[in-house]
Amino acid sequence: MQEKSQKTLSTIRDCLEDNKAFDIIEIDLKGKTEEADFMLIATGSSKTQISAISQKVMIKLKKEKVLSKIEGIDNCDWVLIDAGDVILNLFKKEVRNFYDLEKFWGSSF
Repeated sequence: MQEKSQKTLSTIRDCLEDNKAFDIIEIDLKGKTEEADFMLIATGSSKTQISAISQKVMIKLKKEKVLSKIEGIDNCDWVLIDAGDVILNLFKKEVRNFYDLEKFWGSSF
């Protein structure tokens, strides 16, 4: 299972980098939640870019036969892609700053 998580993580990260997402961070969730092993958080420069990146990630995951779900694609301020063991949160900058998921998930609770 760990190998699959790492492959999915790499697939999503590569797609984010290839499509110019920025401030990409990876959070190891093992031991913090059973929902996923990893979380990726990234920022897009506009709703158009966030929509395009999200769609490309979904296409890439489908090619890799990774079951995934997407939420927030209609608005594109915050798009969440649940790829099983890996969760992607893709934000507009001001929305990312407001929710500050890095601080929440990065702290031990």
